Amino acid sequence: MTINRILLTLIAVFVGWIAVMALVMRFSDAAPAAVVPWPTRAFLKELPPEAAILDVNGLAVTFANRPDLAKDLYAAGAWLVLPAGLVGCLPLSERQKEALLRR
Repeated sequence: MTINRILLTLIAVFVGWIAVMALVMRFSDAAPAAVVPWPTRAFLKELPPEAAILDVNGLAVTFANRPDLAKDLYAAGAWLVLPAGLVGCLPLSERQKEALLRR
């Protein structure tokens, strides 16, 4: 019974953490970049023209942040938009940092 409670607690903490990060991204422009995990082809086709892609691979797409980016990504079909580049969040690679500095 104790193991079940521990597992449920860990799952609840993880889901809560993801939810808080998604809310921060949706209602704040604090993060220098945004990550959309597991992008679909339909999502990539619907991206707004002003979305600046820093990196794309089979697991995620990283975007340079701008005002209302999360709103636009959700409108394009993203199921989850998370912050990147903040301390404690997904770190940006050196290539992504260079792309942000060029903007």
